[in-house]
Formats: sequence, structure tokens, C-alpha cells
Amino acid sequence: MARFREALHPSRSKDDRVDADLLLELLTKQRDHLRAWQPDTVPTRQLALLNEQRRHFVDHRTGLTNQLLSHLKAVFPQAPKLLGEDLASRLATDFLKKWPTWQAVQKVKPALLRQFYYGHHSRSEELITQRLEWVKSAVALTTDLALLGAHSLAIQTLAAQLEALRPFLQQYDEQIAQLFAAHPDASLFESLPGPGPVLAPRLLRSLGPDRSRFSTPVALSCYSGIAPVTEKSGKTQHWVHVRWSCPKFLRQSGHEFANSSIKFSAWAALCYQEFRKKMKHHEALRKLAFKWQRIVWRMWQQRQPYDEARYLASLQKRGSKLFPAPPAQPGQIR
Repeated sequence: MARFREALHPSRSKDDRVDADLLLELLTKQRDHLRAWQPDTVPTRQLALLNEQRRHFVDHRTGLTNQLLSHLKAVFPQAPKLLGEDLASRLATDFLKKWPTWQAVQKVKPALLRQFYYGHHSRSEELITQRLEWVKSAVALTTDLALLGAHSLAIQTLAAQLEALRPFLQQYDEQIAQLFAAHPDASLFESLPGPGPVLAPRLLRSLGPDRSRFSTPVALSCYSGIAPVTEKSGKTQHWVHVRWSCPKFLRQSGHEFANSSIKFSAWAALCYQEFRKKMKHHEALRKLAFKWQRIVWRMWQQRQPYDEARYLASLQKRGSKLFPAPPAQPGQIR
């Protein structure tokens, strides 16, 4: 509305009555460019909100983990060897709340450490023995009491925050799984290669139940931000770039699914490899996501689950560069 007002009133003066007149003009004269909004069903909207909220708290957990790692590097760099790479796990947070510094760990008896690992389902004898050897042989990074006192408190604080966040993320996972399982289109998105329990509900949410919402696969790609934007000016300037005005979470979902599909789909892996010969990683993933959205749109419209073998046969029949058709037999007409 502000852009429309500025185009007709260069003074940029704002008035509610003027805006009302402009809205009326927009509705009466540009009706062909407008479409009535149809809300999704309640379960679909709830699933969408839960997915976005979950992602927000997962990002928050990542931020807390990065802060924790920064403090550990200052006084306790041996921690990842003793705790594993996942510093948000129950083992890691419980450990750091008890022993936030290397000096604290060295005071603990080996039998107690072994009991701690067993109690947190880390029962590999080889790994436990290796960790106990590290405790004996490693040297503390610093003995500065000022650093140890300040960073140890920060480590315990961040570990407690990560511990408090964990059960709520589990609740998000449970509610999303329940809503997704009850959705009539769940089986379509479960049939895709590689989305898993996190991405499948997000892909379902990107289309919704209304089949008339996206009349073509390109409409879906443009709305979700996967399709690029081309700008032209004069005879020489030609610029293709990523779409900026779009629902960022939907674009991210398509992007992440394309990345995940590389490990589970033969044609997607080969397609990505071909794209990487000409472009960078993320651009290649967007191009692969564009191809996937055409497939997903067709599945969604026809209410048919994905069949990898059927799609590979279709590629081969069309003589795709990824899967060229077999040579014709003597006397065979193709």
C-alpha cells in the first residue's frame, strides 16, 4: 500500500482516507491480479506454526551450544573428547553441571566417571577406557583462578539452559508427529527419499490441502522462493539472482530437503554432481530443489506417492543425460 501511494502521491504524505480510496481503486481496477485468500485447515495451520516455532528453538539451542563451546575453549578444551560432539545431549549437560573445568574432572575417581558414563547409556568399554586415559594424561590449559571462576559459572549456566530446553523440543517433536500422522496427505510426503520426521511435515505445510492454491509447479517454486528472479535493463544488463521476497522458512525447507535427498535418491545425487560442475553448492541445491518441487507438485495434485523406480524409468525413456536410454536392439524401432 505504501509503494502504491508513493507512486501516485510523490509527496509521501500519509492519510487514512487517501489510503482507503487507493485500496478501493486497487480492488476495483486490478481485480484480475488479485485472488481471494483461502485459509488452510486448522491441523495444517497448527502444523505450520509448530514447525516454525520448533525451528526457532532449535536455532536457539545451536546458539547456546556455540556459546558453551566458546567458554570451553577458554578453560576446558578437552571437553568434546570426554562428551562427544553433541554438547546439548543429556550426557554433556549433566557432566558440565557437575564438573565445569578440567581441574574438577581430575579430582573425580575413575570409578565414579565410569558409573556416570554407564548411567548415561555410554557403555563402550573401549571409549570409556580411552576417556579415562585422557583424564590421567592431559594437562590443564590454564590455572588462572579468575578465568576458571568466571568461565565455569558461564559453562554451568549454559548447560542448565540447554537442559531446560530439551524436554520442550521433545514435546514439539511429539505434537508435530501426531498432527502429521493424522493428516490425509502424510503418506505422500513420507514416500519421498530423505525428508525424515522433521522435513516431511515441513514439506506438507508448504503445499497445504488446497489443490487450487498452486495451479502450476512454477507457481509453487515462485511462492516458496526456490525459483530465481531475472532482471533485465536495456540491451546488455541481465541479472539472475535468488528470490528475496518469499517465505524464508518455506525456501529453507525446500533447500534442506534437496540436500537430504542426495543421500537417498540416485538421480538427485547425479543431478547435484552435474550442477556442481558449473556452480556453487547452494545454487546447485536450489536448482535441484526446483526439480523436486515439480515432482512433489505432481504427486500432490494426483495424490500419488513418490516411486523412485518409476521416475528413473521415465528419465531413461526420455533419454536423460543422467540415465541414457539403452541402445536399440537390431530390428527394434524406437
